[in-house]
Amino acid sequence: MRVLVTGGAGFIGSNLVKHLNAFEAEWKIRVLDDLSTGRLENLDGTTCEFIEGTILDSAVLESALADVHAVVHLAAIGSVPRSIVAPVLSHQANATGTLQVLEAARMVGVSQVIVASSSSVYGSNPSLPKSELDWTRPMSPYGVSKQATEGYAIAYNFSYGMSNLALRFFNVYGPGQPADHDYAAVIPRFVSAGLRGATLTVHGDGYQSRDFTFVETVCEALRLAVAEKVTSNDPANLAFGTNTSLLELITELQDVLGSPLQIQHVDTRVGDVRASQSDGVRIRELFPTLEPTPLRRGLVETVKWFEGRI
Repeated sequence: MRVLVTGGAGFIGSNLVKHLNAFEAEWKIRVLDDLSTGRLENLDGTTCEFIEGTILDSAVLESALADVHAVVHLAAIGSVPRSIVAPVLSHQANATGTLQVLEAARMVGVSQVIVASSSSVYGSNPSLPKSELDWTRPMSPYGVSKQATEGYAIAYNFSYGMSNLALRFFNVYGPGQPADHDYAAVIPRFVSAGLRGATLTVHGDGYQSRDFTFVETVCEALRLAVAEKVTSNDPANLAFGTNTSLLELITELQDVLGSPLQIQHVDTRVGDVRASQSDGVRIRELFPTLEPTPLRRGLVETVKWFEGRI
């Protein structure tokens, strides 16, 4: 099996390469990444072929797809706030980039592309928990671009007989997730601040909730999707129904760190959804052997990683 991982030098991508090396040692892994947000050192100690380039370059894509059996497409410009600052860049990387990957895969005969969508597609839909059958209404350019990502993947199934799979990621966290930039996710920001004794910044009242998903669980779902050629003509939430508020997260993190954390509340950010939770039904149907990682265990592993870098 030869697998191309786009965005493989990023947080989720590099964790996936390590996971595949560990559990599918005979697979040949190729990584395509332009290193705009990913870091080459994330791949230290892994076994893979690395190609530096962008998914927006057709010639690079054609070369990266040579002799490949499946694609895990993770390359994207993440972050809701970043998309509000630069919506065109988010669209180009996420929507146009996905279309480029799908078309290049189709042209060379690669039938399966697994794409990363996002819970942000639900946007202003207030229902909890959320099912894939619920209506979507993105509140940010990022959410729109991810809706296009999953839409193109599924349209290529219907139009060209491909076996694609669109997974909606829900607040993925874990070792390797950077905290040192303006658009860092909440868990690495909180862990980094907590270990440094700095004040945690909470946007809003802290009662907004998320369905946090440990990166190892995501990687195992992606491995199974490739190994078992899982496909669907509907998107699937990659989350299992947890509903953790930011204040609850801080309480759990305090227990893990063994020390109290100081909090500063600031204004809510534009484009942020109030609550996010999957019903967990569809993902269990597609991956009946997949077991989610409890938040406490995931936080322990994440803190351990950050402590190793201090």
